[in-house]
Amino acid sequence: MYYSGIDQHKQFSYITTVNDDGIIIKQAELKNNSFDILNYFSSIGNEHSATIETTGGWYWMNDLLSSHGISLKLAHAKYVKAIAYAKVKTDKVDSHILAQLLRMNFIPEAYKISDDVRPLRARLRLSQKRTSCINFMHRMLEKFNINEPSLLSDFYKLQYQQFDR
Repeated sequence: MYYSGIDQHKQFSYITTVNDDGIIIKQAELKNNSFDILNYFSSIGNEHSATIETTGGWYWMNDLLSSHGISLKLAHAKYVKAIAYAKVKTDKVDSHILAQLLRMNFIPEAYKISDDVRPLRARLRLSQKRTSCINFMHRMLEKFNINEPSLLSDFYKLQYQQFDR
């Protein structure tokens, strides 16, 4: 069994893979694209498990790896930091620590939402953002004492054109 720790960033990920004995098998910095990530894992072979910290980009990594038979555990970033404090903090060290924690089954797992709930959450966030924007505009109008009916009618038309599609 191989264990991989993934330190993911916006443009790239640093991956470290260790075996059952904790010996590093492979390390690489890869661009965040399907081709590079899958080539990395296919070059190692065998049964695989991986972990990634909770970041904004874990959805697509989970979808990619799980569709190719690699189980991905979502590590709670705050608790990983508490468990594995390191004086030297680099991507290489972080990914290695994640791999070792996964190997020893010490990963503090974060809740991974199911695929069917993701669109509902995205819609909820959009609705919250819409409400926030509308409230902000109302406060701005109030702040500058804009209450001219002709101006407000244009504002309300624009408001509903943008969000009620």
